[in-house]
Amino acid sequence: MSQSLTHKLIASHLVSGDLSPGEEIAIRIDQTLTQDVTGVMAFLQFEALDTPRVRTKLSVSYVDHNTLQTGFESADDHRYLQTAAAKFGVHFSRPGNGICHQVHLERFGVPGETLLGSDSHTPTCGGLGMLAIGAGGLDVAAAMAGHPFHLTMPRVTLVHLRGALGPWVTAKDVILELLRRLTVKGGVGRVMEYGGPGVATLTVPQRATITNMGAELGATSSVFPSDARTRAFLRAQGRAEAWAPLRADRGAEYDDVIELDLEALEPLVAQPHSPDNVAPVTELAGLRVDQVAIGSCTNSSYQDLMTVAAMLKGRRVHPEVSLVIAPGSRQVLRMLAANGALETLITAGARILETACGPCIGMGQAPPSGGVTVRSFNRNFPGRTGTRDAKAYLASPEVCAATALAGTLADPREMGEPVKVAMPRRFPVDDSMVLPPAEDPDEVEIVRGPNIAPLPRRGELEDTIRGRVLLEVGDNISTDDIMPAGAEILPLRSNIPAISQYVFCRIAPTFSERAKEAGGGFIVGGVNYGQGSSREHAALAPMALGIRAVLARSFARIHHANLVNFGILPLKLPEDGLVGEGDELAMEDVRARIAAHQPLEVHNVTRGATFQAGYDLTGRQARILLAGGLLNLLREEGG
Repeated sequence: MSQSLTHKLIASHLVSGDLSPGEEIAIRIDQTLTQDVTGVMAFLQFEALDTPRVRTKLSVSYVDHNTLQTGFESADDHRYLQTAAAKFGVHFSRPGNGICHQVHLERFGVPGETLLGSDSHTPTCGGLGMLAIGAGGLDVAAAMAGHPFHLTMPRVTLVHLRGALGPWVTAKDVILELLRRLTVKGGVGRVMEYGGPGVATLTVPQRATITNMGAELGATSSVFPSDARTRAFLRAQGRAEAWAPLRADRGAEYDDVIELDLEALEPLVAQPHSPDNVAPVTELAGLRVDQVAIGSCTNSSYQDLMTVAAMLKGRRVHPEVSLVIAPGSRQVLRMLAANGALETLITAGARILETACGPCIGMGQAPPSGGVTVRSFNRNFPGRTGTRDAKAYLASPEVCAATALAGTLADPREMGEPVKVAMPRRFPVDDSMVLPPAEDPDEVEIVRGPNIAPLPRRGELEDTIRGRVLLEVGDNISTDDIMPAGAEILPLRSNIPAISQYVFCRIAPTFSERAKEAGGGFIVGGVNYGQGSSREHAALAPMALGIRAVLARSFARIHHANLVNFGILPLKLPEDGLVGEGDELAMEDVRARIAAHQPLEVHNVTRGATFQAGYDLTGRQARILLAGGLLNLLREEGG
């Protein structure tokens, strides 16, 4: 039977289950990645599993998020991660080596292998032909310990590409067009597989831009074939031996097909405050802009930044615009420095940032009050920039560069002949900032700073759950809304009691205090609750505050899994479910109903009404909830 590339990748790693959409499957994980925001918790959880060394082919710990060290907390976390990596058999990418997804694409990605990462943009490596999936840190810790990764078998959507991109049109416009068509929940429960003759016109960095922002569709993963373009990229990275040809079988069937003519695309922009609020740049041209930021794991490759340098050469950034640029990796930065492009960027008036996530996660370079910022990033949720009332637009590096010069949102097609940047035949390879694990782990002492608090624990799921609805929110609530990032909050990621004070702080500043006073309770949400980042802190911190259940119309995939992993019930709120903030709710026979896969009876004591709340749980997820979380279940099963 002819198979899609996605089915081939899953079948070659299948541990249990079958490839029927909606069925629970388990797959073997070849590689893992963690970053410092999610990595400390992942390593603490790995320690709790009592596994002496990782059991994957390769695991890498990156420091790329919390590099703005405003206090001792982040520096202590980095020291912990370095020593833990050395002891447990993990490679450690030091601060300054680059953004995890860019570096992993360059130095570690292998076509045909599986990659599980504690970051929602892990599917970036799907641009190489990997099955790369983002997950919560606890799932990654379990994979590091040798456990398979469990998920619902996704549907597979073929994005059939034909033609070639026109002048000044980019890979960013490809994924923005898909977001315009499908919305931020259009990829939920799906893998986006790219095929067709247009694939051969795209370089690996361009493909990686597309797979990176597949996360904004809510997709489980995104994947391109491994072809001659892939081989050329790996050979240029000195890793030709990693290449293998991979593609779908001729005549492979898909759950659905999207036709996309690359020649018909034009430069696009995502408007505030969602990646799917997309419009042509021509409709927005002339909008006054305060800041332009170029970089992030989406658009910080050599090809991207050389294009920007060529556009800025001999020109000056508009005097009312602040332009900041963050190369995605040390390799890219070295190449820009060696060929003179870095001087071009500086001379034009750009501010050069560290090779890190930086402003993409609100870690520095916040725009002014009420300001407009145009960014080559992947998310523009409210407050993510670090300025609550700023308006963030997402666009290609080309649109960003044209805008920085004009001072207003600008169409790069007005700049004349397009810039053409050839892919290098050879990249300079220097992995000296990737530290290998210790040969003798017994000689390594793990160093823990005072900000690293013990893992919060909870017991088994209660049979009777009673409490108040502490907060009611609307549709498309993101993990940024639940557990914000930024320079004030990110350094507390290894201290759950401290960071719990900030849960929902931008929506309901008193939420944490009310949760503590009430001894926990419930949250009510709308559609696509928990979209965005994979940060498990958006489940872990509410668990520490005593949240027992979230009742929502629907959930984003990773956040749903994180809620389960930490023992919080993700319940589907029916249309006739009468419930609001302040209502007292009671649920009885919870354990028996979950064990029997029966809906829960929710009694609204305040309103004197009762309704049934269902859930989408696999048999294994039901066992996790009954145990009070994944760590508890793994201990019950013998680690």
